[in-house]
Amino acid sequence: MKYYLIVGEASGDLHASHLMRSLRAVDKLAEFRFFGGDLMSAVGGTRVKHYRELAYMGFVPVLLHLRTIFRNMALCKRDIVEWRPDVVILVDYPGFNLGIAKFVKAKTSIPVYYYISPKIWAWKEYRIKNIKRDVDEMFSILPFEVPFYEGKHGYKIHYVGNPTADEVADFKASYAEAFEYFCRKNSLPANKPVIALLAGSRRQEIKDNLPAMIEAASRYADNYQLIVAGAPGIAREYYSEFIKDKPVAIVYDQTYALLSHSCAALVTSGTATLETALFGVPQVVCYETPIPKVISFLRKHLLKVRYISLVNLIADREVVTELVADTFTVDNITRELGRLLPGSEARAAMLDGYAEVKRRLGKEKAPDNAAEIMLRLLRKESVK
Repeated sequence: MKYYLIVGEASGDLHASHLMRSLRAVDKLAEFRFFGGDLMSAVGGTRVKHYRELAYMGFVPVLLHLRTIFRNMALCKRDIVEWRPDVVILVDYPGFNLGIAKFVKAKTSIPVYYYISPKIWAWKEYRIKNIKRDVDEMFSILPFEVPFYEGKHGYKIHYVGNPTADEVADFKASYAEAFEYFCRKNSLPANKPVIALLAGSRRQEIKDNLPAMIEAASRYADNYQLIVAGAPGIAREYYSEFIKDKPVAIVYDQTYALLSHSCAALVTSGTATLETALFGVPQVVCYETPIPKVISFLRKHLLKVRYISLVNLIADREVVTELVADTFTVDNITRELGRLLPGSEARAAMLDGYAEVKRRLGKEKAPDNAAEIMLRLLRKESVK
């Protein structure tokens, strides 16, 4: 089978690369062509465009790069038609991918599969009409999406398990590096426990969130060492302007190792909140927004969900504290972080909540499960 995959950011590259490996395991003749990243390229196939050439986030960056976005979309459409894959597999990134889905459905007979649903349950729920019309099969990685799609909208989907849970479990099973070695390798002191700072993967997120995170965590620097998880593709120099002479270190390409050695964390909302929970690290979710009072009002009245972190969304209750919009202040971050340090009741309660999140995610191997279902569908075999 010929598989055409489209991702738009680093997390999509990671998840798609695992899906490609799983597809190759069940389909020895699998051929891949894709808009993706280095991890997908390592699996094999032909990369048409790197996701870094697609990833414009926010109203102003998108507006400034409209010509490039339209040019990339036109290239993608032409390339799909010329290569004639057996299926197009979209991975999140709805602004671009739903446009491709519409074209493929209208102009070709190629089936469209979506692996990792757009977060339409949080905002832009109207996109369900496009998904119903243009997406043949949806492969979900979040258990609460099943009642949303099937119960609320009558659109049957496949919950295949959560790839982040798989990735964390695989890492924990193979990682045996002692704390002392981790510290020595990164020129860190081994006599202080770690507070991890995960400030997002994009420059704007880092700019918005990291300064307040550092200021709040620095109040505990006498007894803890503060370590930033450096994001792929973000130069050390960019972090330097925020760290400067602060008591903060930075490590790159070691986020899972960092979390495995951390006793608490400050985390910008996103997949990192779930990763932190799966490592059993108590966390405060921090997300700074422009015009906080306005955003707070819009969140209460327009956002379709009560929470922004995956941990709380999966648990369907507040397991982790979310400091967003007008609650995002240095004093609030400092207070909530203090409540989670070793020996506190709040810490124990959060760890109990994490156990519930793990139970709800289940033990399915997401990419393996998705690959098997995809191939059966393409071969027109029955699927349970």
